[in-house]
Amino acid sequence: MLVDDIGDVTITNDGATILKMLEVEHPAAKVLVELAELQDREVGDGTTSVVIVAAEFLKRANDLVRNKIHPTSIISGFRLAMREACKYVEEKLAVKVEKLGKDSLVNCAKTSMSSKLIAGDSDFFANLVVEAVLAVKMTNARGEVRYPIKGINVLKAHGKSARDSYLLNGYALNTGRAAQGMPLRVSPAKIACLDFNLQKTKMQLGVQVLVTDPRELEKIRQREADMTKERIEKLLKAGANVVLTTKGIDDMALKATIAVRRVRKEDMRHVAKATGATMYNSYNIHVLSSAELIDGYD
Repeated sequence: MLVDDIGDVTITNDGATILKMLEVEHPAAKVLVELAELQDREVGDGTTSVVIVAAEFLKRANDLVRNKIHPTSIISGFRLAMREACKYVEEKLAVKVEKLGKDSLVNCAKTSMSSKLIAGDSDFFANLVVEAVLAVKMTNARGEVRYPIKGINVLKAHGKSARDSYLLNGYALNTGRAAQGMPLRVSPAKIACLDFNLQKTKMQLGVQVLVTDPRELEKIRQREADMTKERIEKLLKAGANVVLTTKGIDDMALKATIAVRRVRKEDMRHVAKATGATMYNSYNIHVLSSAELIDGYD
């Protein structure tokens, strides 16, 4: 039970919460507090264990410093020990996933997620996680089986129960269509992954246009709009019916296709990898040939 200066009472058994509410001034102790907060933010559990292990490391290191061993040598020793420990775990203790059945994997996931966050739903989420990891299974050029965890995209939405979570067999983007009038579903989809702007064309920096007749201004504005329209028409003519771009899309360019603007580059790379597409950052005519678009994705 913690009581602050104004009398507010906090009752908790969470180590990170306790450390966060303490007024710590010692530099080394502040590092431990930040370590606990990082563990809580990244993993959600194990904050007390991390602080205890880190404090023991500091205690042992302090004894070595008193024996006149330089801190740099101590840090190098810790790093060497970390590499050896990871090597030992990988060679002696780790078991390949292929040798385990799905039941064993689910039990491992259940144990890992029996924390204070989702302890009541550990059975549900264990199966969800195992299916998601098995879905991204891949074999590299050397024949090694890998499970790239970064290939799993986690989207969070408010308003429903945690048990409403589900695994989508595909790749979901945390964004919406550029306009409500666009179709909700396209099949088969031809996807264009772009890394350039589809907004109204503007003159580049350093380019000047001298106008003597004010009536010519409207023609300049019209030509800027026409250039953007020509780009969109070439995209559509090439057969693209789904356009993903990391930049903006002008409202006048919103056609009957599904267009998504401001897609994160990381998401774009995942989509390109999942579909076999290539992300382009410049506008070339040959890029927009139908051979460059990916067929068959819904």
